[in-house]
Amino acid sequence: QVQLLESGGGSVQAGGSLKLSCTASEYIFNKCRTAWYRQAPGKERELVSTISRDGATTYADSVNGRFTISKDNAKNTLNLQMNGLKKEDTGVYYCAAAKYFACLPSFGDDDFYWGQGTQVTVSS
Repeated sequence: QVQLLESGGGSVQAGGSLKLSCTASEYIFNKCRTAWYRQAPGKERELVSTISRDGATTYADSVNGRFTISKDNAKNTLNLQMNGLKKEDTGVYYCAAAKYFACLPSFGDDDFYWGQGTQVTVSS
């Protein structure tokens, strides 16, 4: 069982920046993809960004141009640089790593290992 540990969350004013990191207990970047999700209070968890095994990235429209996902293979760490934070970015941010080498047509929650989450709070 892969263990994922997020860090870097906190409280920041709108317009500020935070960098989240996720360290894995074993090498995860040979799997199909890793990702960041978030869950705002009273809302469902949503996909924020993904990075594939070959480094291709995707972003939710709401964060595109402000957030940058990256991975450090040597440190087995997934990062999310968040700039220009808005109040609506508030939520618990989760790191997720696919369980499989093969890329499925779609991924459900059970197809990922999950971290415990880190809180990000943006005040206006």
